Amino acid sequence: MGLPEALRPASRFNSFKRTQIILQHLGMSKHTNSETEVFLERKGCAGVITLNRPKALNSLNLSMIRQIYPQLKKWEQEPETSLIIIKGTGGKAFCAGGDIKAVTEAGKAKQKLTQEFFREEYTLNSAIGTCQKPYVALIHGITMGGGVGLSVHGHFRVATEKTLFAMPETAIGLFPDVGGGYFLPRLPGKLGYFLALTGFRLKGRDVQKGGIATHFVASEKLTMLEKDLLTLKSPSKENVAEVLDVYHKKCQADQDKPFILEEHMDSINRCFSANTMEQIIQNLQEDGSPFALEQLKIIKKMSPASLKITLRQLTEGSSKSLQEVLVMEYRLSQACLRGHDFYEGVRAVLIDKDQNPKWKPAKLEEITDGFLNDCFKSLGSDDLKF
Repeated sequence: MGLPEALRPASRFNSFKRTQIILQHLGMSKHTNSETEVFLERKGCAGVITLNRPKALNSLNLSMIRQIYPQLKKWEQEPETSLIIIKGTGGKAFCAGGDIKAVTEAGKAKQKLTQEFFREEYTLNSAIGTCQKPYVALIHGITMGGGVGLSVHGHFRVATEKTLFAMPETAIGLFPDVGGGYFLPRLPGKLGYFLALTGFRLKGRDVQKGGIATHFVASEKLTMLEKDLLTLKSPSKENVAEVLDVYHKKCQADQDKPFILEEHMDSINRCFSANTMEQIIQNLQEDGSPFALEQLKIIKKMSPASLKITLRQLTEGSSKSLQEVLVMEYRLSQACLRGHDFYEGVRAVLIDKDQNPKWKPAKLEEITDGFLNDCFKSLGSDDLKF
């Protein structure tokens, strides 16, 4: 879901606007500006999705999901649409996550949004993952949580020097959802486990070198790239790849710089290959390098319940299909909304911003297998279905 709010300057206007958004979600406000939150347009050979909440860093809310999903399905069926492009407005963010505050408010009030949001968001993630037409996400700017879900499961992800990727959910008592349990364990070595547990941020070219983006293009070339894609005549996946490859090869910026985590990969692979969080922590302590000790410090701030849920989510997700992972993650989302840490994390990081969450349970060793099994168990007829 990501942390859009944490990245915004707090101002009276913003808090007023946030209240409006929450009211709108809870159905207390009849005034909806949903028609402008996302543009869905046919241009040339492509269906173009433009996320348009720049002040909210294009964070994804339920009304946007409800507009994008049916249109995506429609374009997929239309012979005259050969390609789908998704991007964000404002230049700062592709999409900084899901509208977490609305979900938190709804969760506290025991409202249906807590089920609907995750159910419909994950259904959209699945539709992107199974989309029959080439799907190109221009992940320019902040791409976290829900924004990762809108991009990473498609065929192509184009990063720029302004791209900032992270899955920071363990810091707010959640887990890297939107199919994180599928794509993270499939990154090189134990990189995905490391990114998921620490919330480490990758920037620019490193997003592509880490295997999250498929291509890297200078941001000033994005308009040209889009134009070239739109003028293709009923392109195949291969035709789209050719255009993207040309732009990627032409972009020299940071090409020869090693991946930011390259020198630490041996240490990451060794420390994060343990089967338990306790063992990962012990491995980091024994490693003792400044890098390992820094990660240890970060992990110790995270929700212990989230850490254990996330490690198991990735371990199980490594051998599941995307749809199976999303079913599992839907169960986990509902478990987090029944629990304590998600509300406390949102309070500490996004609302009061004291960055001092009081996790319950407070220690890893207090989180039993029984607790975890309960989070992962089937919701029966309430399970997510495809």
